[in-house]
Amino acid sequence: MKILLATYWLIPHVGGVWKYMTQLQQRLEAMGHQVDLLGNSPDYAKFHIVNRGRELPKERIRPFLSAKLAQEYAPQLHADRIIYFYEEDRYHLELSAAYFGLDQYDIIHTQDIFAARAISRVKPAHVPLVAQVHGSVSGELHNHFRLNPHLGITEGSPAWKYLKSIEYYGATSGAVTITSTHWQKNELIRDFGVPENRVCVFQYGLDTLDFWRKAQAGTNMQRPVDKKVIIFPARLSFVKGIDVLISALGMLKYIRQDWVCWIVGNGEKMEELQRQVDGLALSNDVLFLGERHDIPALLMQSDIFVHSCIQDNQPFSVMEAQIAGLPACVSNAGGLPEMVEHGRTGLVSPIKDPVSLTQHLHQLLEDERLRKQLGRNASAWGEEHWSLDRMVGRLLELYRQVIG
Repeated sequence: MKILLATYWLIPHVGGVWKYMTQLQQRLEAMGHQVDLLGNSPDYAKFHIVNRGRELPKERIRPFLSAKLAQEYAPQLHADRIIYFYEEDRYHLELSAAYFGLDQYDIIHTQDIFAARAISRVKPAHVPLVAQVHGSVSGELHNHFRLNPHLGITEGSPAWKYLKSIEYYGATSGAVTITSTHWQKNELIRDFGVPENRVCVFQYGLDTLDFWRKAQAGTNMQRPVDKKVIIFPARLSFVKGIDVLISALGMLKYIRQDWVCWIVGNGEKMEELQRQVDGLALSNDVLFLGERHDIPALLMQSDIFVHSCIQDNQPFSVMEAQIAGLPACVSNAGGLPEMVEHGRTGLVSPIKDPVSLTQHLHQLLEDERLRKQLGRNASAWGEEHWSLDRMVGRLLELYRQVIG
C-alpha cells in the first residue's frame, strides 16, 4: 500500500505525534509499504512531505487566500484572530495537499482534527481517510483560556465555540476515527457529539528494541551518588502541570533532601518555571536539562517518574518509563488512569493537587521495597501492553476494512 500520514502540527518535532508517525512509518516500510509524512514545517513557513523533500511555501499561497478571505467576503473570520489563524493555516494545508496530489495514495491517515478536516475536503472520493485523535485540541486551549482570563475568551466567545465545532468536524471527517483510550472516545461522544459507531479504540505501541538501543548508548548525565532521581520529561507548557510538580517539590524539601529532579524538555513556560524554582529555593535541587535525545538512558539513571499533567491522552513518556521499570507518580487526567494502576504500577493523584503528589513522592523515597516493587510491576505491565507489532497489525486490518 501507499500510505500518507498527515498532520497539521510541526514535523519533524520532539513530541508524541511525530514519534508515533515515525515509528509507524519505519515499521510499515519494513513490511514493504510506502509511507509519506506530511505536515507543517518547524518554522511554520511551509507544508512539506518531509521524507520526499517536497514543499509549498505559504508565502506563495497567502496572496490568493487573502483575496478569497477578505473581510468583505468572510467578516466572521476577521472578527477573531484565533479563528483567522487556524482557518487560514487550514486552507494552507488544503491547498498544499491538493498541490502535492492525493490520488496517488491507497489510504490517508491523519493525526489531528485540523488535518482530518482539511484533507477530507480536497482528497479524491476513492481514497479513504482514517482520522486519528491523539488528544483534545479544544480541551487544551479551553484550559489555557480559563487559566488566562486576561485573554477575554470565555465559553460564549466565538473562538471557544469555533474550537469545539472543529473538534466535531475533524473527528467525523474520516471513514473511522481512532483513539488510544476509552477516556478520549467517551469525550468525543459526550462532549462533541461524535457517533459512537465511528470511534475505534486501540492503544499505542512502542518500539522497545529502539528504546533499549538508545538506553544502551548512554548519556553524559551522571546521577548523584547519594540522592534519588525524580524525572519529568515533557514539553514545558501549561497543560503538562510542571508547576504542580515544582510546588510539590517545594513542600518535599521540608520533609527530606535526598533527591534531585530532572525536568527534560523545552517550551514557552521555561522562564516562568525557572522563576518558580528560584522562588522556592530549589535551584540546586531542580535541573532543567532542555531538549534531549537520550531520554531512554536518562530514565535508566532515574528512580521515580512523574507526569503531573492537567490533560493528556496516552503519553509515550509514561510508556517509556514503564519499559524502563520506573514507578510512576501521575495525575488522574485524561487517559492516565488507564495506563497506571494506583498501588500496583504507580501512584495516582488528583489533577492540580501538589499535596497528594508530595505525599506520593515521599512514600516512594521512604519505602525502597515499595518503589522497586511498583517498578517491577510497571515493567511487566508495559512489556505486555505496549506491543508495536500488535498496534501495527490492528491498524493494517483497519486500513484493509476501510479500503474494502
